[in-house]
Amino acid sequence: MERSKDKGPDAVVLVSGGLDSAVTLASAANEGYVCHSLSFDYRQRHHIELAAAGKISRLLGAADHRVVRIDLSAIGASALTADIDVPKHSKIKPGDSGIPVTYVPARNTIFLSVALGLAEVLEARDIFIGVNAVDYSGYPDCRPEYIRAFESMANLATRAAVEKNQKVTIHTPLINLPKSEIIRKGVELGVDFSFTTSCYDPSPEGLACGLCDSCRIRRDGFAKAGIPDPTGYLKDRK
Repeated sequence: MERSKDKGPDAVVLVSGGLDSAVTLASAANEGYVCHSLSFDYRQRHHIELAAAGKISRLLGAADHRVVRIDLSAIGASALTADIDVPKHSKIKPGDSGIPVTYVPARNTIFLSVALGLAEVLEARDIFIGVNAVDYSGYPDCRPEYIRAFESMANLATRAAVEKNQKVTIHTPLINLPKSEIIRKGVELGVDFSFTTSCYDPSPEGLACGLCDSCRIRRDGFAKAGIPDPTGYLKDRK
């Protein structure tokens, strides 16, 4: 693949439309990568995030934005893909026992596998994902040990790695940052958070519920960062 001398290396960046993935994309671009955004329409309840992902990708200068369709509602078992209520007012914290019902079975494994395939096609050696192991809801596929294991597997699984020794690196620039620091980092990188969406159960108008785990963590993050939260919340509507 030919490359202009003034361009950096290609990278696949998973972009959900949320706060973390926006900062991850901005971080990769700031490091000089040519970013190829990858999002998934997996029949998620919060389908509105895909429009946000497209806007964020354009605003942050991604080279292109792909949306891959995978119907995870076919296996269900998650409040995000099945007819299961999204928990509200919960008090889940990192370290709590039990994985919440908003966990989507094998989601990051599926997403990273597709990202790996795209990286091989693009001859890219870098994949960025905005997983976080500090302010999160206890998902097992957001932990550092999971990312290390996937990276190890990835470098056994592709022709590029086996024949050309082109090893892939999974970058997780936010994995050890609390939400407040992620928000501050995003502000420094010029991320407009008004285009991002985090809610698991938004209204038909796109307003965030303000009560699910994701909304709670987002609101707390802005408050601790001392930065105004631009999110439109349903319960704040007059």
